Amino acid sequence: MIERARDFIWHNARTLEQRLFEHAFDGGGAEAVVRAVLAYRNDDGGYGYALEPDHRGPTSQPLHALRALQVFGEVGAPEHATSVLTWLNATCPDGSVPFGLSTSKDHPKAPWITADDQGGLLLTSQIAAALHALGISDPWLDRATDYCWREIEQLEATHPYELRGAAMFLDEVPDRARAELVAEKLRHLEPSTEGYAEGEALPPHEFARKPTSLARAWFTGEQLENDLDELERGQQEDGGWNFNFPAFTPITHFEWRSIATIDALLTLRRYGRIS
Repeated sequence: MIERARDFIWHNARTLEQRLFEHAFDGGGAEAVVRAVLAYRNDDGGYGYALEPDHRGPTSQPLHALRALQVFGEVGAPEHATSVLTWLNATCPDGSVPFGLSTSKDHPKAPWITADDQGGLLLTSQIAAALHALGISDPWLDRATDYCWREIEQLEATHPYELRGAAMFLDEVPDRARAELVAEKLRHLEPSTEGYAEGEALPPHEFARKPTSLARAWFTGEQLENDLDELERGQQEDGGWNFNFPAFTPITHFEWRSIATIDALLTLRRYGRIS
């Protein structure tokens, strides 16, 4: 499985995903991954240039900041979160992060990306989760954490991506007792998939991203095992995995497939399906 995925990555992936695959499965160094991420960094401390494939253009955007933080987490490089925090403090001082900023209005982006400068739980929860996973302590993160607690605890209507973000936050936030109580409440929510593409609803492993995830209790053991079986079977003939949302421009097809391939392998490894 890994050999076939390696062949797919060398044929199709960006330098960043090639370096990340090397680090995860071939003993590659973390610094090489970090250098690949830093190529996307702007002078303001944020990240641009389609680091996250659906937001094209040079301007610093929250989706790119999230991707940078998540990669730093994969390779254990918390020191590189400092510039992101500088940018977040300047751009989102109240601790609430928009899905997209209006600075990107003149550049291409997927049609589902809003660029209205309106903060929300979707990005704030994931960025806060990534910073907590890195062991970061910062006043901005304190404000973002307070915001996430308020929004999640009063959550009544949601959609799968927002619920996944909430689950990611609850897995990493330091107050474990509070997180367990809130996770129990969230398990009873029925997220709406209105407006989603066919087949875009998220499977169990997207919520329970590791065996210790609180969202694991949202599913039976059989449901999760069946989902992981299906994830294993999802490897295509060319060695890569697919993603379950539309590619809004041709270049993103293989960019997202490379990310999906590494994510699938990391998930299977976390659950002990591969070594």
